[in-house]
Amino acid sequence: MHRLDRDTSGVLLLARKRSALTALHASLRAREADKRYQALVAGFWSGDGVNVTTPLHKYLTASGERRVRAAAPDDAQAQSARSQFRPLWRLRWKDPALAALCGCDGLSLVEARIHTGRTHQIRVHLHSLGHPVVGDDKYGNEALNRLVARGELCAGLPRQSRMFLHAARLALRHPRSGEDLVLQADWPSADSAWLGRLRAVCA
Repeated sequence: MHRLDRDTSGVLLLARKRSALTALHASLRAREADKRYQALVAGFWSGDGVNVTTPLHKYLTASGERRVRAAAPDDAQAQSARSQFRPLWRLRWKDPALAALCGCDGLSLVEARIHTGRTHQIRVHLHSLGHPVVGDDKYGNEALNRLVARGELCAGLPRQSRMFLHAARLALRHPRSGEDLVLQADWPSADSAWLGRLRAVCA
C-alpha cells in the first residue's frame, strides 16, 4: 500500500487486513506519515537544506509513456507538491575533465522528506533543482548515467541501470494501537559497499 517506484529500494508497507489498509490510507492522505528517502544525485550540493513547493504536471509522451514535469503556479492541471531536501555528504570531482564528460561538478547524497505523495515527486523536484537522481532513465543526467553503468566512474556497480533512490524511513501511527510505528531500512549491502567505494575514489 506504500508504493515505491520499480527501481527504488527500501521500506515497503503492506496491510494484511482491510480495516488496517483503510486506516493507513487515511493517515497517508492526512499527511500524518513521515516519509524519508535518500538519493544519490548529480552535482555538488551547495548550501544546506531547501524546501521545494513547485507544483507537478503529469502528461503522456508521444509514445504513451507517463511523465511528470515541474509546472508553473498558474497551471490549472498541476498538483501541489512539497518536498524538503538536505545534504548528507557531497563529493567534488578530483579530475576537472570529469565535469566536462558528465556535465556536473560532482555527486551528493541527499535526504528527501516528502509531505505529498505525487508521482515521481522526488525525482522531478531534484531535477528541477539541477540535481537529478543518478541512474534515473526518465529525468536523469544521461552522460553521467552512462559513465556509472559502464563502471568508468567507480567499478563494481551492483546492478545495471540502477536508480539510486532509497526509502530509508517511514514513521506513522499503528492503525490499531495508535502507537508510533517507525520502519527503517539500510541501503542494500551491495549498494552500500559501492557507495563507499565511490567516496573513496572521488573524495
